[in-house]
Amino acid sequence: MGQNIPFRLSKKIKVDNTGHHSVTVNPKSILTVSLLSIGYLLISYFLIGYNSSELVLVAIFNTLFYLSAVTRKFILGFSIFIVYWIIFDYMKAFPNYHYTAVHIADLYNFEKHIFGIHDNGKLLTPNEYWRIHGTTFIDVVTGLFYLCWIPVPLGFAAFLFFKNKRQFLYFSLTFVLVNLLGFVIYYTFPAAPPWYVQYYGFHFTPLTAGNVAGLAKFDAYFHAGIFKSIYTKGSNVFAAMPSLHSSYPVIVLYYGIKNRYKIASIFFAIVMLGIWFTAVYASHHYVLDVLAGITTATVGISLFNLLMNKVKWLQMSINKYEQVIL
Repeated sequence: MGQNIPFRLSKKIKVDNTGHHSVTVNPKSILTVSLLSIGYLLISYFLIGYNSSELVLVAIFNTLFYLSAVTRKFILGFSIFIVYWIIFDYMKAFPNYHYTAVHIADLYNFEKHIFGIHDNGKLLTPNEYWRIHGTTFIDVVTGLFYLCWIPVPLGFAAFLFFKNKRQFLYFSLTFVLVNLLGFVIYYTFPAAPPWYVQYYGFHFTPLTAGNVAGLAKFDAYFHAGIFKSIYTKGSNVFAAMPSLHSSYPVIVLYYGIKNRYKIASIFFAIVMLGIWFTAVYASHHYVLDVLAGITTATVGISLFNLLMNKVKWLQMSINKYEQVIL
C-alpha cells in the first residue's frame, strides 16, 4: 500500500508534476529548520544578546515555511536577504573601530575642500549648509524618500519573485554582493557620519549610539518615533563610507532598466535621487559617502555579471536554486 501514496515523508526534495524540484515538509526538513532556528537564536544570544527581532525573524520564517508550498518557496527565495540581515546584525559583535582607526577630521576636511559651500563668509560642508537652510517641506519630503530605502528593494524583489525567478535570484545575489563589498570597506576604512562631528567634534568616542540626526525633524513633524526606532538598532555608527543607502536604489534601477520596466524605472530613478539628497540633507552621509555608495553598487553589479559569465559552478548553483523556488 505504501507504494500508492503520492506523498512520501522520506524525501526532502521531490520533483512535482511540472518537473521542478521543490522542498517538502517531512521529518528531515522539519529537523533542519528547527536546528537552524534554535542555532540562530543561541548564537545571537551569546554573540549580541537577546533581541525581540530575532524571535520575530524565526517566527516569520517558520510560519511561511510550514504554511503552504507557495509561502515555503517564497521564504526560501528570500533566505538570501535573511543571510544578509544576519551578517549585518552580527557586525555589532565586531565593531570596525577595534581593527582600524576611525576617519573623522580628515573626511570632514576633504568633504569641505571638494564640496564646500560659501555661506555668509564661512565655508561649510553641504551637510552644514542644509542644516541651516532646511525647511519643513524638505524635512517631510526627504523623510518620505529615506523610508523607501528598504521597502522599495524588498518590494521589487517580491515582484520579481512572482514575475521572473531567475531575475529575482540575480537581483538578490547582486544586492548581497554589494553589501559584502560595503562591509569590507567598513572594516578597512571606518568613517564617522557628518552628524557625529556636529555632536561630538573630532574626538573619537567608542560605543557611540546611533542618532537620527536631521531625520528627527520628520519624526517631530508627525509626532512619531519612526526613524528613532530604526537608528537605535544600527550595527555600527562608524560605517558611513560607503553609503549603502545610496547603493540600494542603484541596484533597483539597474534591474528595472534591464527588465524594461519603463514606468517603474522612472519611479526608481526619482527615489534614487531623493535618497541621495536626503543622505546629505539629514547629515547621515557626506557627498563623498554617497559617491562611494554609487561606486560600490556599480562595482558589485559589474562583478556579479562577470562572475555569472565566468564561473560555471555559480551558474549551476543558481540553476538548482531556481528549480527549488519555481
